[in-house]
Amino acid sequence: MTRNSVRDVEPATKEVGTTGDGLHGGRAGRRSPRGHRLLRWSAATLAVLIIGSATAGYLYYRHLNGNIKKDELNLGDNKVAEPTPNAAGQTPLNILLIGSDARDTEENQQLGGARETFGSTPLADVQMLVHLSADRSNMSVVSMPRDTLVKIPKCTDPDDDEVYPASEGRVMTNRSLGHGGPGCTVATWQELTGIHIDHFVMVDFAGVVSMADAVGGVPVCVDANILSRDWQGHGSGLKLKEGTTPVKGEQALQWLRTRYGFEDGSDLARAKAQHMYMNSMVRTLRENATLSSPNKLRKLAEKATAALTVDPGLDTVKKLYDLSNELRRVDPARITMTTMPNRYVGARVEPTEDAEQLFRLVREDIALDGKDEKKATPAPSATASGDPAAADDEIGVLVQNGTRTDTLRAANDRASTVTGLLVEKGFTKAEADTSSALSEDRTVVRYPSAELKGDAQRVAKSLGIPASSVERSTDVSGVTVVVGADWREGTAYRAPEEDDTTPKSAEALNGADEDACMHVNPKFTWS
Repeated sequence: MTRNSVRDVEPATKEVGTTGDGLHGGRAGRRSPRGHRLLRWSAATLAVLIIGSATAGYLYYRHLNGNIKKDELNLGDNKVAEPTPNAAGQTPLNILLIGSDARDTEENQQLGGARETFGSTPLADVQMLVHLSADRSNMSVVSMPRDTLVKIPKCTDPDDDEVYPASEGRVMTNRSLGHGGPGCTVATWQELTGIHIDHFVMVDFAGVVSMADAVGGVPVCVDANILSRDWQGHGSGLKLKEGTTPVKGEQALQWLRTRYGFEDGSDLARAKAQHMYMNSMVRTLRENATLSSPNKLRKLAEKATAALTVDPGLDTVKKLYDLSNELRRVDPARITMTTMPNRYVGARVEPTEDAEQLFRLVREDIALDGKDEKKATPAPSATASGDPAAADDEIGVLVQNGTRTDTLRAANDRASTVTGLLVEKGFTKAEADTSSALSEDRTVVRYPSAELKGDAQRVAKSLGIPASSVERSTDVSGVTVVVGADWREGTAYRAPEEDDTTPKSAEALNGADEDACMHVNPKFTWS
């Protein structure tokens, strides 16, 4: 069976029969997107970071450094500013884990299948953001399904200055890897989430197998016997008995690839299985005594470094080791795995309002497990723009009335009143839009492009609107204040208390949960 035929019957989500996306740009044999699958490689990558496998690599430091492949961190134009340090001088760390379905080596091709795809450029089929809190007390992981519809920004490949134009409309997020490399996947995340990303780590097929072999197996659980293979031969081939089984090598790869057989057969179910695997691997790596063996550590270091592509900030064994020491400080009980809240659009998915809530919690360094001590004040600087605002009297602002609700008509003259406030504060180019009444639950400030973000934040600050209510939108042509139903009267805006709980739709899984078990679809059981 060819790779295309597999893609035709194995869509990214639950609607069977969706066709794939084919070739879209890029250079043959390097980076342009092609193929299908997988939310899977992040388990191995996170493990590399947490245990500092490169410790053993000091025995042949230069050799291992030479194994590590490097690429630019961010190929886009929207550079999100780094967060301001907290009172103790600490800042959070955000690392994007990218899983490539590359068939660029004989080993990767053998694991990935489909001979005719050898050398084809990969898709970013795994995308997980690891957020390490500023005080290093907790870690949050946010998975984005591979078939999430996003707008990929313009990206420039520094190797040959090739410019990949921004996508026309929304496309699957895994195509971003084909727009110049992993730095474009980073740019796409920053564009969508407003989260500053410090590093990326990309790993391939072989990396998953070698990591699982090195630790001697990772325990996983299914609630029934499973065989991931249908009558047409589709599926990963995973075969396990009911209960907990340590998987390693290709069997670990099968677990991470399995979609047929887990729950509803969607990528969302596969992401859930991957979260369980990651949590289990973290616990295994912290407890497994076999890693004290120098030979095992050397093998792990050799395989892991050869499987990695990183940004320049992580391009040596020492840098990876130092980062691993940061990450390993977090107790598994303070690790929270989540999936970006989403809804179906045909056979694809798109972020929901809950997704923006999840992104905000990460931007503001709020623990997803709800165990943070209450912060005295939020951290608006976490979303500060890298582009300074213009002078107040040079900022054009449009004010709209969005106070209409399902039960109340729009409050009178709200756009004109708030426009007057802005003019009094020095924003002399502010204008009221009295053409129509909109409906917004909360007051927001929107801006269309990165160069206006600083202006929008300046306007919001002058009105007392929190930074979390400043958002980028292609629905506006300039800085736009939409007065919401939470400001129907008066001249002083009082922001409603924000909900800092993790949305239920993120399906949070705690890193210390040893009872988690994947539900097997009855159509894929055996006896």
